[in-house]
Amino acid sequence: IDAGLNAIGNNISPVRILEFGFGTGLNALLTFQHAEQNNLPVEYHSIEAFPVDKNLIEQLDYPEKLDLPRTVFNKMHQTPFYENIKLTGNFSLYKIKQKFEDFHPKETYYNLVYFDVFGARVQPELWQPAILQKAYQALTKNGIFVTYAAKGQLKRDLKVLGFTIETLSGPPGKREMIRAVKI
Repeated sequence: IDAGLNAIGNNISPVRILEFGFGTGLNALLTFQHAEQNNLPVEYHSIEAFPVDKNLIEQLDYPEKLDLPRTVFNKMHQTPFYENIKLTGNFSLYKIKQKFEDFHPKETYYNLVYFDVFGARVQPELWQPAILQKAYQALTKNGIFVTYAAKGQLKRDLKVLGFTIETLSGPPGKREMIRAVKI
């Protein structure tokens, strides 16, 4: 959140976010928390081909650790795909059930991309320039792309696409992460 949403600032409304990989919903929940605390309107779109099992979601304690209502977290997961829902006046969620390879985003629509996919060793096909190109095309000028990956090849690929690259300290458990800005 710090590397992406905070870097955008509060002068864009609504902030349009595209997440590659909804997964457990942690990024969505953290973004929701930020939107509510800062009265920041957010349109949150997330692509997920393989939703996490409902039983695992019920075991996660993210809402409790973040002091947020579990009902919000549950609704994020229970919302049908392809249905835009407004969780609050500041936060709307739209989930897309699709493989990244088949996804065609709105061009120059999003201010921020969370690229939260499994690492290149696990899913190398998701780190190919064609997938990264989709993220680039989806972003507005000065839009921000953030990922926990920080490999040299990724940095080179992002530069070729037209991003400026910053290597940042990662969150706990990650040494570094990348913030790339579309120029």
